[in-house]
Amino acid sequence: MPEPIEQTNEATRLPAELQKAHDGFLRYMALERERSEHTLRAYGSDIGNLYAYAIPRGATTLAGLDLTLLRAWLMALQESGLARATLARRSATIRSFLTWAVREELIATNPAIRLKSPKREQRLPHILQNNQIERIFKPVPEPQGTPEGKAPEPTREQLALADRDKLILELLYATAIRVGELVSLDINDVDLDRRTLRVIGKGNKERTVPFGQPAMNAVDNWLRRARPALRTDDSGHALLLGRRGKRLDARQARQVVSDALAALGDTAARGPHSLRHSAATHLLDRGADLRAVQEILGHSSLATTQLYTHVSVERLKESYQRAHPRA
Repeated sequence: MPEPIEQTNEATRLPAELQKAHDGFLRYMALERERSEHTLRAYGSDIGNLYAYAIPRGATTLAGLDLTLLRAWLMALQESGLARATLARRSATIRSFLTWAVREELIATNPAIRLKSPKREQRLPHILQNNQIERIFKPVPEPQGTPEGKAPEPTREQLALADRDKLILELLYATAIRVGELVSLDINDVDLDRRTLRVIGKGNKERTVPFGQPAMNAVDNWLRRARPALRTDDSGHALLLGRRGKRLDARQARQVVSDALAALGDTAARGPHSLRHSAATHLLDRGADLRAVQEILGHSSLATTQLYTHVSVERLKESYQRAHPRA
């Protein structure tokens, strides 16, 4: 049984060589590979987890991170019950980190090349059915009040937040963009005449994504009526705003989607990626070209987009089994 992994103690000073390598790698990934802040935090966390395991075991230099130690670290992670996707990501991070260290001549060879990590589980995402999509976008019923009297009128701020939440759902499903891409949008990224968004995706790659009439109506309503009710001097050019007028953060947007999906009561789908998965699958179900969907999603590899064709095939099989007399 491998030894447990200690919790990282941020107050503990790292050995100088390890700290310098950690900072140098993240700087390289930020400046030369243009990785997002979210990705950089994940890299830093993965390297920090390895350091927390290695240092108490005497590995205080990069050379000390040998194959034996890396295998023991990965085994300890596996025994701790981490998901295979997390194990795969952490081992991939360390391979990239040590590959960079070899290129920078900080170590002679990369022991992580021989590190085998578990394959990611190919789980098919939860997809919303058409009737569930329709219910998400149904207007919220007006409050009926109490026996004591009529319900209080919603405030201007409450109305604005309701319009914003509707826009979040509309844009995520209409465009299949990621939640990080959504909250990064500025007003001038929206072209209402052409009904398109200018989106900056992973690797700082730009793409243009179309959207339909319902989303256009939601954007127009937000810009004309709702956004001015939340706007402050801190709003800048951000398209979506929080309650205090600053740019909406991804956590708030995720909560809006999770609440809307939970309110359906008949789906295991949760979070913004469920809307992205659903939009991609529905496009392919209705005959959209795979490469066009790849462009909309911002996938660098067509193989990633092909996952959604598998979803469509599985849905077809389920329908066949339910409906065909001789299935």
